[in-house]
Amino acid sequence: MKIGVIGCGALGSFYGAKLWKAGHEVHFLLRSDYDVVREQGVQIESEDGSFLAKPVAARTPQEIGICDLVLIGLKTTANAEFARLLPPLVGPDTLVLTLQNGLGNEEVLAKLVPSERILGGLCFVFLNRIKPGHIKHLGSGYVVVGEFQRKAMPRTQGIADMFQSAGVKCSVSEDLGKAHWEKLVWNIPFNGLGVAGIAGLDAMKTGTVPAILPRRECVPTDELLHDVKWTALVRGLMLEVIHAAAKLGHMIPEELADKMIHRTRAMGTYRASTLVDFERGQPLELESLFLEPLRQAQRAGAKTPLLENLCAVLVELDRSTS
Repeated sequence: MKIGVIGCGALGSFYGAKLWKAGHEVHFLLRSDYDVVREQGVQIESEDGSFLAKPVAARTPQEIGICDLVLIGLKTTANAEFARLLPPLVGPDTLVLTLQNGLGNEEVLAKLVPSERILGGLCFVFLNRIKPGHIKHLGSGYVVVGEFQRKAMPRTQGIADMFQSAGVKCSVSEDLGKAHWEKLVWNIPFNGLGVAGIAGLDAMKTGTVPAILPRRECVPTDELLHDVKWTALVRGLMLEVIHAAAKLGHMIPEELADKMIHRTRAMGTYRASTLVDFERGQPLELESLFLEPLRQAQRAGAKTPLLENLCAVLVELDRSTS
């Protein structure tokens, strides 16, 4: 397949490189990393096997042209760029697969691309971008793919098979909405509390939004699960997300919370993506990861006091940092 990758940070670069290695024609749309990737390629450092990928580097979507598949790894804070980036890549038969975090991304795409050509993917992977053109894979890599607003089709399995052939474990979801909420069970507490930090602990109890939070107080996953107070907040947020999903018709077992906590504890130290963005002074993915889930939960009548307090803290921190 001819594959165009939009958003070549850690996520887009990792999966794009894996697909290149499997023999697909992969094009990376790049800005700051363009010279490095064009001259040296993309280094994937992984215990599963390190390798150097040589995708085609492009500065504009016009250089890439119409693709069979467009893979979106952009931060959701850049979704306004879809209108500029997508049209040169999308033809009458192009499929668009977004691997972005949270809720609402497929709906944004549907304003530009016919909904029947949109798929969503959820990536359960631990990655860091060490430097331009260098991605460190810390663990996992599992992908779940599903159709936007419809059941899985033969092509959905075809996409999953494509990832499988590239050495990426991949399964098909019959309910993409439920799959999104399942991932939010992990993303909301570990991304949100990691950024909220020590001051956020008090805010979560009192509902009082803190002053500007020193970045040194951000909390990686192992510290969140080392202290019983933090762990209680993690589990409490997870259960709120699970109950909100149920109100929306997505039945997720409560046991998933303890399973995720166990897996994350075994992983050791990990700095979730929102924490990394905050430390770099970049905008947080508030809309897709926190605010839209909160709005949907509230519309469904779910009680989410912890999530409400967390969102208030994160909005203030994002405003202060900006």
